[in-house]
Order: sequence, then C-alpha cells, then structure tokens
Amino acid sequence: MTSRTDAVTKAVIPTAGLGTRFLPATKATPKEMLPVVDKPAIQYVVEEAVAAGLDDVLLVTGRNKRNLEDHFDRAWELEAALEAKGDHHRLQRVQKSQVLADVHYVRQGDPLGLGHAVLCAARHVGDQRFAVLLGDDLIDARDPLLPTMLDVQRRHGGSVIGLIEVDPEKTHLYGCAAIAGDPASGVVDVTDLVEKPEPGEAPSNLAIIGRYVLDPAVFDTLRDTKPGRGGEIQLTDALKTLITTPAEKGGGMRAVVFRGRRYDTGDRLDYLRTTVRLAAERPDLGPEFRSWLREFVQELPADEEASKEADR
Repeated sequence: MTSRTDAVTKAVIPTAGLGTRFLPATKATPKEMLPVVDKPAIQYVVEEAVAAGLDDVLLVTGRNKRNLEDHFDRAWELEAALEAKGDHHRLQRVQKSQVLADVHYVRQGDPLGLGHAVLCAARHVGDQRFAVLLGDDLIDARDPLLPTMLDVQRRHGGSVIGLIEVDPEKTHLYGCAAIAGDPASGVVDVTDLVEKPEPGEAPSNLAIIGRYVLDPAVFDTLRDTKPGRGGEIQLTDALKTLITTPAEKGGGMRAVVFRGRRYDTGDRLDYLRTTVRLAAERPDLGPEFRSWLREFVQELPADEEASKEADR
C-alpha cells in the first residue's frame, strides 16, 4: 500500500481525441480549441479546475495538439501589439490563460482509449489523489461540481464520480451506475458500472459525466485492465474494479448526483446550443444578441417548410 497525501491539487485533462465529429474544422485545430463564444473550450475546463483549488494541471495530448500548448504560453508579439495600442482589456484577457495554473503536458503516443490517457498521467500524479476532467463536458461556473466531489472524497476516501439523470431511452449512450442510496440526497454509493448498456438493460438512469476524483490505486488497476469496447482501455472497466477493492488499498466509490447546468460540447448540436446560451447570458453581448435572436427565430420557416426547401 502506498502513502497518499490528503490535499488534492492535481487535475488531469485528456485532450488526445481526434474530434472526428467536428471535421473538417478539427483537421488541423484541436477540438478543445474550438471557441465557445470567444474562449476555447479547454480554457473553461482549466478555469473550473483552478476554481476548485487544483492549480497543477496536466494535459494529456496527442498529435496536432501544439495549439493547446501555445494557448497557455506567452504570446509576446500579440501582447506587445496590444500594449502599444493601449488595449489593456484585451491584453488582460490574452494574459489570463498563461497564468491560470501550472500547466504540464504529456503525450499519449497511441490512441488506446480514455483509460490509457489517464494512465499516461501516472508519473506526474505519483501517489496523490487527483481529479480527471473531460473537455467535452463544461460545467457552468455558477453550479460548481468539483468542490462537492473533493469534499466527499476527503470525508469518505476512495474515488468519486459525477452522475446526471438522463432519459432512460438514452442510457445506451452513456456509462451508467448501479447505486445504493437515495439520489435525492445528492451523494450515493456506487455498486456497479456498465459502459453503454444495451437498451433496457441499464442499472439506472444515472449516467457518468466527465468529472472524477480518483485514488492513485486506479493506475495499478489500469495497468491490469484488458482492452474492452472498441479495443481500447476503458476507464469504466478500471473503476468497476475499484468499487470492490478494499478501502485500505484505495477502493470504494461514491458519486455526486449533479443537477446543475452542464454543456456537452462534444456533440455538434449541443455545441451550438452551448454557444448560443452562454452568449445570450453575457452582459456585454446578451442584450443585443437576444434581440437579434428573437427576430431571427420569428423569421424562420416552419419545420415542414424548411424540410421542403432542403429537398429542393
């Protein structure tokens, strides 16, 4: 058994995915760099980690992800140009990304799945508990989830995952959890996990979202985890093992049932919804944008008319 420090300060953000659902936009640009209004999606995730006290951030990258490193680095020429123009507002926005956190990078050489991406963080994390944040899930800053998960882990040990309630007809799209306890309480014990269950076979309608607080015991478990669905090393398979691992060896699992605002930027339609929603709520953009949006929606043809136009 390895010794473990109590404070969680490290966040791991896997970013090695190819972003095929957004091609051709992601042919040369990482999907994590696609803008949500005027800020890349990855910055929202890093800001969430920092707001929860995780100031040591490791990005697990892959090929063609150099833009991620550039975004969190100094941009001397741009800063000098903004300084010369006296544009201090934009200068501060540009500089914010480079002072957000202590950002590190490790390359995931082979695309062997989310479990493998997390395993790539083993040397950096060491024997500390850590958080994993998936970049496709944006959690609204007004509804923080990580602080609650960190508190649950601190009080109970083991690992903690984030869950949301989904339409039972859509459970086959998610990893789903079997639980003990009342979801209305907000915190439940996890007794099993099923990755993308067949329709009608999900243990519940509680689906895993991309937020985890993990015991470092997960690394040894991942090393022993065989490739699963799609020939990839599935993080869910390793977490299933941790559920029944003795507590003194880093096992046990609880979940926080999240009912706040969450945005899925990994889906094209939800990405558009996210951008519109956040732009409409911005004090600097919202009033004018909402006014235009109302007029635009009124001018749209009915669905059946739009379908006829598309068929022509």
